Amino acid sequence: MRITNLAIKNRIAVVVLTAIIVIGGLIAYVTIPKESAPQIEFATIVVTTVYPGASPDDIESIITQEVEREIATITGIDDLRSTSTEGVSTVVIEFTPDVDVDQASIDVREAVDRAKAEFPTEVEEPLVSELDSSEFPIITLNLAADYSLARLRDVAEDLEDAIEGQQGVLGVDLIGGLQREVQVNVDLNALQGYNLTFDDLIQTIGSENTNIPGGSIDIDRLNYLVRVDGEFDDPSEIESLVIDSPGGIPIYIRDVAEIAFGFKDRASYARLEVLKNEVEDGVYEEVSGVENLQVISLSVKKRPGENIIETVGRVRQVVADFPFPAGTEVTFTGDEAQNVETLVADLENNIISGLIFVIAVLLFFLGVRNATLVGIAIPLSMLLSFVIFSVMGETLNFVILFSLIIALGMLVDNAVVIVENIYRFREEGYSRWEAAKEATGEVGMAVAASTATTVAAFAPMLFWPGIIGKFMSYLPLTLIVTLSASLFIALVINPVITGFLIRLDGEEGAQRSTGFKRFGYGLVAFTALVVGLTNWETLVFALIAIPTVVLLHRRVLSPIAQRFQTETMPRLTERYRTFLHWMLERDYSERAPLRQFRSGLILGGVLIAVGGMMIGTVMNPEGPVSAQDPAGQGLMMGGLLLAGIGVFTLLRRVKDAMFRNVFALGSFTLGFILLIIGTSLSGLSEAAGMIVQTPGSMLLLAGVLGIVIHALSSAFLGRRGSIKAGLIFGAIIGVLALLLILAGRINVSSTQGFGVLMGMLGLPGVIVLAGFLGTIFAKDRETVFLTDNRARLLTGTLSMLVAIIVLFQVAPTGVEFFPDTDPNIIQVNVEAPLGTNIEASNRMAQEAFTRVQRLVE
Repeated sequence: MRITNLAIKNRIAVVVLTAIIVIGGLIAYVTIPKESAPQIEFATIVVTTVYPGASPDDIESIITQEVEREIATITGIDDLRSTSTEGVSTVVIEFTPDVDVDQASIDVREAVDRAKAEFPTEVEEPLVSELDSSEFPIITLNLAADYSLARLRDVAEDLEDAIEGQQGVLGVDLIGGLQREVQVNVDLNALQGYNLTFDDLIQTIGSENTNIPGGSIDIDRLNYLVRVDGEFDDPSEIESLVIDSPGGIPIYIRDVAEIAFGFKDRASYARLEVLKNEVEDGVYEEVSGVENLQVISLSVKKRPGENIIETVGRVRQVVADFPFPAGTEVTFTGDEAQNVETLVADLENNIISGLIFVIAVLLFFLGVRNATLVGIAIPLSMLLSFVIFSVMGETLNFVILFSLIIALGMLVDNAVVIVENIYRFREEGYSRWEAAKEATGEVGMAVAASTATTVAAFAPMLFWPGIIGKFMSYLPLTLIVTLSASLFIALVINPVITGFLIRLDGEEGAQRSTGFKRFGYGLVAFTALVVGLTNWETLVFALIAIPTVVLLHRRVLSPIAQRFQTETMPRLTERYRTFLHWMLERDYSERAPLRQFRSGLILGGVLIAVGGMMIGTVMNPEGPVSAQDPAGQGLMMGGLLLAGIGVFTLLRRVKDAMFRNVFALGSFTLGFILLIIGTSLSGLSEAAGMIVQTPGSMLLLAGVLGIVIHALSSAFLGRRGSIKAGLIFGAIIGVLALLLILAGRINVSSTQGFGVLMGMLGLPGVIVLAGFLGTIFAKDRETVFLTDNRARLLTGTLSMLVAIIVLFQVAPTGVEFFPDTDPNIIQVNVEAPLGTNIEASNRMAQEAFTRVQRLVE
C-alpha cells in the first residue's frame, strides 16, 4: 500500500512519530479531565417569579398562567410544568434533546419579557435560570465548632471566598448557620405621632450608611484622595440619626424605633452525624460519642470541563492552609473525586489485566517475538486515542474507559494479520523491508475493509436520539476512534517496527551495543516510574503479572503451544476438512414436476393459510380475542398446530429434493422481504401494505415452522449425539434457571413460576426426546426431508435463533438500561404540607434522621 511504502521509506520518521504518540498519549492521559459520568447538555430552564404577599390562587392566575401562555408558543418543548405557592411562581420547561441550550434560554427570556407586560407593578423581576448537570456539588465541607454558630458562619463565609478564588471552582453554596443583621423595630404609634412614614426611616438610614468620594487634593508633589467614610461601624450609631427636625426640634430614630443587633430568620439547617471515619484508604474506624451536630455545609461546584480530581485537590489544599479558630472541625462528605479516582483505577487495572491476558493468548499462538510485535498495537492505539480525545475536548469518564475494555481484543486484529503475513513473506526469502512492503500491501485493503465494517456497525449509535442517546454515544465514538487508531498503527507503525525486530526461528539476532541496552533498560525504568506515579497499584500489578506471564509461558504455555501447533492443530484441521466435505454433500437425484403433487400442495397451502388467519385474528389489536385471554391462547396454539401440519404435509407429500431443501429457507427469506416492503408501503397506502404483508406473514410463518421441523428431523437423525447435546443444553438451562430462582425472578412454589421452569427445560427435553426416538426408529436412516447438508446447516442455525427468542419469551430476564446495584448514598426526601415554615421542616428532618438511624443500627 502507498501509505505503508511511504512509512517504510521514512522509517526513522515513523520511529520518531511513535515516540511522539507515546509521550503525547501519556501527557494527554494525565491532563485530560476525569469524571465519573459524561457531561450531557440538556435544556431545562426554570422561571421563578416573586409576588410578595399574594396567595397561591392569585399567583396561578396572575403570574403562572401568563408565563405558561407565552412559553407554550416556543417550539421544541418536551414538558412544561409549574408550581404556584404563596408569593412564588415556579415554571419548569424541559426541551427535547435536539434543542440548543443557548437558543432555548433566549426564547424563554423573550417569552417572559412578553408576559411581564401583564404583571402588576409589585411583582419582582422574574429570574430565568438553567439547570446544568455539571453544577452539582463535587464535594461538601461540613464545619462544626464548640463556639457559636454566628461566629462559625463568619468563618464559613471567609472559607467560601477562599475556595471560590481557586481555579476550576464555579461557586460555593453555603447552607446552615446564623447570619447577623441589624434589626430596626419600629413603634408604629410613635411613627404616626411624629407624622412620619417607613420610607422616611429607610431613606434616612440608607443615605447615612454610605461612603462618599470627595475627589483628590494635590499638595506639592503628592496627590491625596478625599473620602467621607460614612458606613456604620456600630449598630448603636443608627439610634442617633435624625429623621426630621420640624420647627428646629430633631426627631431621632431612637424616638420611633429600637435598634437590635440580632440574627436573620433561618432559611436552612444543616446537620451531620459521623459514625465512622476513614483512617486509611478503604479502612474505617468507629467514632465514639456520636452526636447529631448542627453544622454549616459548603457545597462546592466545579466549572464544566475542569478536572474534578485536580479541583477537589485544590479545595482540600485551601482547607488545609486555612487558619481555622481553635475548636473547629471539618468533615468532607460527597467527595466525587474519590469515586472518580476509584472508578478510573479499577478500569485502569481491568485494562492492564485484559492487555496481559491478550498478550498471553498471543504468546500461546504466535510466540514471544511475534506476540510482542502484535501486542504493542494495544498501548499505541490507546495512547493515540487519548491524544484524539484530548484534541476533541472530551473528558475521561467510565463510558469511555469501559468502551476501551470492549475494544481491547479488537485492537490486535489488524496487527495479527499484518505481522503474521510479514513473517510468512520473511520465511519465503524476502528481506525485512521487502517482506513488510509486500505483506502489508497484500492484506492492507482487506484489513481496512474489515475495520470499516466494524466501524460501520457502531456508527448508527452516534445518532441515537434522546438523553440516553447522548449518554451512550460515547461508546461508539470511543470504539470508532480506537479502531481507526489501530488501523493507522497496523498500516504505518507495525510494518516499520516489525521490519526492525522480526526474526525467524534459528536466525541470529543483531548484536546490540552496550549503550543501546542501557537505553532500553532506562526506557523501561522511566515507563515504570511514570506508571507508578500515575497509579502505584497498576505498577505493582504489572511487576507481579509480567514476570508471572513470562515464567508461565516458558514453563507451561510454550510446551503446550508446541504440542498444540504440531499435534492438536493438524488434528483439528483434519476434522474441519472432514466437516467441510460432509457439509458439501448433497443429493438431488429425487426430482419430479411439482404438478404431480398438486393435491399435497393445495392441502398444505390451505392448512397454512387457515392457521395463519387464526393466528392473525389473535394478533390483531382490534380482533375479537386477545392473546392474553385463554380463548385467544387456545386459538393461537390451534393456528400454530394447523400451520405446522400444513408444512409437514408439504414436505411429506411433495417428493422433490429441490422443493424440500429450499422450501423452508426460501419461504422465510421471501416472507421477511415482503414484510419489509409491506411495512414501507403502509406509510403510503394502508391497503397496499396489507396486500403485501398478508402473503409475507404466511410465508414467514411457513418458513419458521419448516425450520423447526427440519431442526427436529436433524435431532431425530442425530440419535445418541442429540441426546448428549440435549443433556448438555439442559444442564446450561438448569444453571440459568437456578440463578433466576436465587435472584427471585422465578417462584417455583407458584403455578406460573413452575410453568416458566418447565418451559425453559422443555426445549432441551424436546431435543433429548427426538434423539431417543431416532435411536429406536432411525438406526440406518440418513435423511428425513433434507438431502443437502448446506440446507441442514442453515436451518439448524436459524432454529437456534428461534430457540433463543423462545427462551427470552419464557424466561423472566427483565429489561433494564443499567443493572440495579447497592447504592453507597441514600437520599431521603420528605414532603411537607404547603406553607410549612423552616422550623417545622427542621423538626421533621430530625424525626426522619432519627428513624433512619434506627434502621442503620
